Amino acid sequence: MAGDPRTGPPRLGSERDTLRAFLDYHRATLAMKCEGLTDEELRQRSMPPSTLSLLGLVRHMAEVERAWFRRVFEDHDAPMVWSDTTDFQAAYDASASTRAEAFAAWEAEVENSRRVERAAASLDLAGLQPRWGEEVSLRMVMVHVLLEYGRHNGHADFLREGVDGTVGA
Repeated sequence: MAGDPRTGPPRLGSERDTLRAFLDYHRATLAMKCEGLTDEELRQRSMPPSTLSLLGLVRHMAEVERAWFRRVFEDHDAPMVWSDTTDFQAAYDASASTRAEAFAAWEAEVENSRRVERAAASLDLAGLQPRWGEEVSLRMVMVHVLLEYGRHNGHADFLREGVDGTVGA
């Protein structure tokens, strides 16, 4: 991981600009943790019986982006990327996946999420969360997805260190 390609969030900014910047920072962190690794290294699992790998995290975050932006604000019936049900764990098994496949799906969902957020008049935009059958705000969705990235980027730190010893932000 040569250099840090991420742009840090603003020290002063609106709520929306801050949430947007932190989300993009964490998205860039996940990509950075995967940088320079082969498909085989990206599929390297943490420890049995876990199927968790860096590639599995990328696949999982594609599902998270889809479930929380596309399915809440656009198409409640949009199929998940890697499961016929809303099984977020299914994405972790990346044993037959490739960087190209996983990153294409994740990047497409990130771009869709960004489009949904930018098109919204305010963070108060409400959408139906299909699993709960309740309305949620764009603000809540952005915070939830940000927390998902924070949690899983912690996993990515350990996974990357296990693959090649690389540590750091």
